[in-house]
Amino acid sequence: MFRHQGKSRTLKHNLRIATILSFVAGIVNVTGFLEFKQLTTNVTGHFALFMNDVANFEFWKGTIYFLYIISFLLGSFVSSFLIEKFKENRKLNVYVFPTLIECFILLLIAVVSNYGELKYPDIIVCSLLFAMGLQNSFVTKISNAIVRTTHLTGLFTDLGIELSQLFFPKFHPNREKIKSTIKLRIYIICFFFIGGIIGGYLYSRLDLKLNTLIFGAIILLISLFYDDLRYKLIRTNRKFKQRKKTTHNNG
Repeated sequence: MFRHQGKSRTLKHNLRIATILSFVAGIVNVTGFLEFKQLTTNVTGHFALFMNDVANFEFWKGTIYFLYIISFLLGSFVSSFLIEKFKENRKLNVYVFPTLIECFILLLIAVVSNYGELKYPDIIVCSLLFAMGLQNSFVTKISNAIVRTTHLTGLFTDLGIELSQLFFPKFHPNREKIKSTIKLRIYIICFFFIGGIIGGYLYSRLDLKLNTLIFGAIILLISLFYDDLRYKLIRTNRKFKQRKKTTHNNG
């Protein structure tokens, strides 16, 4: 999922990373909203509230929404900066750093929440938005801007456009490519929805509260090292077969 980059990426790779990350985003979104009554995966609503406060000359009140927006932006910046900084090292998976930072933030929030009441909930909201900025940035870069996982507005827009193109094959002859893109968008939307449902169940029914974020972090860590583990298993299996073949020939 994370290993293949650029032209080596296929629809299968993008589907895998899209489903995992949109699922995590769904968990974060519903957990943040249930705990803080704030959106924690996108800034569209925060921008509207910020502009409303500015229009009413309540500048200080609107500052918090401005900080939410900046937090998401900063997360996107840090993610992209780290990727650009280390991308010359071809032996290094440059997407490891942003993903590990996101995992650390989710785990830290969950752990801190178990040690008394959170006195500064706005800082937690900013941290979650920072984490989602990280995620949206690195998945955008790894998929060449094909995959977005933290908000659905653009996805539904693109999905509507692509569905309409199927009715005009004369102008859009590459139907297979359009269908594969539609499939990708539907997967993202569905897994964001499923992540939200499961996150809501864990938060409310099982009363895990912010500990629900631990599941998101675990899923990220497993997906991050999935390719490396799979690659090592394949390589070990090949070496074993070669050694067995060599032993058999010598015998």
